[in-house]
Amino acid sequence: MNRPLVFPSHTAGSGWGAGIAKHRVLRNTYALLSMTLLFSAAMAALSVFLKLPAPGLVITLAGYFGLLFLIHKVQNSGWAVPAVFALTGFMGYTLGPLLAMHLALPGGAQAIALALGTTGVTFLALSGWVLATRRDFSFMGGFLFAGMVIAILAGLAAMFLQMPALALAVSAVVALLSAGMILFETSRIVNGGETNYVLATVSLFVSLFNLFTSLLSLFGFGGNND
Repeated sequence: MNRPLVFPSHTAGSGWGAGIAKHRVLRNTYALLSMTLLFSAAMAALSVFLKLPAPGLVITLAGYFGLLFLIHKVQNSGWAVPAVFALTGFMGYTLGPLLAMHLALPGGAQAIALALGTTGVTFLALSGWVLATRRDFSFMGGFLFAGMVIAILAGLAAMFLQMPALALAVSAVVALLSAGMILFETSRIVNGGETNYVLATVSLFVSLFNLFTSLLSLFGFGGNND
């Protein structure tokens, strides 16, 4: 439990040792990601079953950024993994009211299934491509960060100004940016740019969460129009 999560610099160097280190990071990342996805899904299902209310924008942002800050503070300690489960569980809880809202709409269940399936296929396709080609997408980092900041600001504007068209456009942009983040983070793991599987897991989880919720908004909007 107290084993450091960051591999020593001499292990992550060049040659055979570097290949082993990258494989361990990749393996541990996907193992932890699988567990957190299941845990988050269970929390979302529990939230729907208990009909828990939406936490609100302030609590959602405070919880998300607070737990994210905690993970970065304890990333090299035994508290890192529990902190990741706390974050992913909290995000699952916040997802519950959104799922309940869509389930109450005509075609809502189909929209959820379609968004979930598209998210899974997209993740597998993009990850498989990077793993097979080992292409370096680190150059996308600055663009993706700037794009997410702009998307967040535009999303807040759409919420407060009640502009459905802008909200729909933001969802489409976030979906594309999230796909780019999957390429970026997987590339960093494969090419040795990320040596901490906890941080890698959080990055991929958040990208998948954003991709799913964005696609859900898009598919839900299309279903409502029908």
